[in-house]
Amino acid sequence: MATVSQPLGLWSLIQAHHVLQAGGVIAYPTEAVWGLGCDPYNEAALDRILQIKQRDMAKGMLLVASDIEQIEYLLGGVTAEQRAKMAASWQAGQRPTTWLVPHRGLVPSLVHGRFDTVAVRVSQHQGIQALCEQFGGPIVSTSANFSGHPAAINPLQVRKFLGAHLDFIVPGELGGAAKPSRIIDAVTDRVIRD
Repeated sequence: MATVSQPLGLWSLIQAHHVLQAGGVIAYPTEAVWGLGCDPYNEAALDRILQIKQRDMAKGMLLVASDIEQIEYLLGGVTAEQRAKMAASWQAGQRPTTWLVPHRGLVPSLVHGRFDTVAVRVSQHQGIQALCEQFGGPIVSTSANFSGHPAAINPLQVRKFLGAHLDFIVPGELGGAAKPSRIIDAVTDRVIRD
């Protein structure tokens, strides 16, 4: 059974870190909706998220990080100009933006799905930043919902619909964004979701 505890603090971060390292699945607040997360290099955890969401593995999942250094290894397929555009979109005060970059075989197939790209975002949400810093790298971020249904927007909805399937629910608040991040292909500049 999932656990909801006191406001986000050191104990919650340590607990989330242990769950992620042990291959567990967490729920946590993001900029606009609640998300599900796991270690992006743990195949069993990735598979569990897909099963919980009843999501097609071909769709892939995005990675969220606390800073650009955490995803530096994934940016080798973009130019300096493209990287600068990405970095500018991740500054404080900007709309949350996820970029598609060539994955170059550096992430598991359950992360990139049927695509040649992987979706990455540096978050300005303090809770996500703290989670990723504690974990020491990016984590999976996919909406907390059953595939095709609205995403959870509060912890009550997370507990009601998904709680029995989760290992930990990280306390915290949404970041105030009106809708989930826009998604842009870093190489082509094509907007996939606005």
